[in-house]
Amino acid sequence: MTETVTILGLESSCDDTAAAVVRHSIKEPAKVLSSVVFDQNALHADFGGVVPEIAARAHAERLDICVEAALKGAGLKLDDVDAIAVTSGPGLIGGVLSGVMCAKGLAAGAGKPLISVNHLAGHALTPRMTDDTTFPYLMLLVSGGHCQFLIVHAADRFTRLGGTIDDAPGEAFDKTAKLLGLGNPGGPLVEKEAVIGDAKRFKLPRPLLDRAGCDMSFSGLKTALRRARDLIIDEKGGLTVQDRADLCAGFQTAVSDTLVEKTRRACLAFMDETGTPTPVLAVAGGVAANTEIRTGLQGLCASTGFTFLAPPLKYCTDNAAMIAWVGVEKYRTRDFSTMALAARPRWPLDQDAKPMLGSGKKGAKA
Repeated sequence: MTETVTILGLESSCDDTAAAVVRHSIKEPAKVLSSVVFDQNALHADFGGVVPEIAARAHAERLDICVEAALKGAGLKLDDVDAIAVTSGPGLIGGVLSGVMCAKGLAAGAGKPLISVNHLAGHALTPRMTDDTTFPYLMLLVSGGHCQFLIVHAADRFTRLGGTIDDAPGEAFDKTAKLLGLGNPGGPLVEKEAVIGDAKRFKLPRPLLDRAGCDMSFSGLKTALRRARDLIIDEKGGLTVQDRADLCAGFQTAVSDTLVEKTRRACLAFMDETGTPTPVLAVAGGVAANTEIRTGLQGLCASTGFTFLAPPLKYCTDNAAMIAWVGVEKYRTRDFSTMALAARPRWPLDQDAKPMLGSGKKGAKA
């Protein structure tokens, strides 16, 4: 086994163009030598969400600049890395394709191995990079585009215990912010408003808590909030500052209550399957930064004997360090790709799990 591995990672699955260099030596912690992220917030601000065509064009224009910055930040040249790892799915196909083609060019030009990475595996294996977490562990991936519970058995083996059948929590936060005129991205803005809100004023639903299992749904909660908003507007002709804060607080608490209860069930399922004496719940994704949700999950872990683990926020949201880390894991097993590597808009981690109800005709998104 190679003693020290250095990997250049590329990430372009949504609206962040990222490149990073990660080095790992046997029996030592991983070292993130550089991590560069170019966001596209300004490009999409006028549209209330990510426009795929604009995102793809921006990736194509920025990837080479991002790679150059990552190599410079690491103090390395392209010849110094052992392989090129790239997100090849799931995600917005234009962005994924931009990253894959860039990685192919770099790999071919430098004569380096090419490594295909599932974006979700990047999130799921981040605790291995940041905390040297041992297998197996329970992962809650909760972000703008994805929400699922995974048993991480190995770097290439995952069991999905449940997930959202429609909107992911981050998407629901963004749509709620839009409904209330708060702007985008919605998560931090809704959380800020909720600080002065009364979470008990509106009786918003806790979706699917009456159904067994770990599956979740947030579309109906968003619809319930819209109806509550419309009733206030009909009565008053508009929303006051307090009305908006109360709606935000009620929505945030409903999401938190749902996630905590579903996580409790996932913890039980994890223990039934693994029986590990030192269970770990790892949380990744931008929504994991929400204080109320994080506090609820920490309390759950304290009561169930799980260790709560959340990587630093910069490695929870989309980044290329997590892609480079998966590259490290796959490099050690010589799991390389050919130049026939294709971009994939959909790519579930658990290939044996049934597609989620909200996955559409083309198959599961995640």
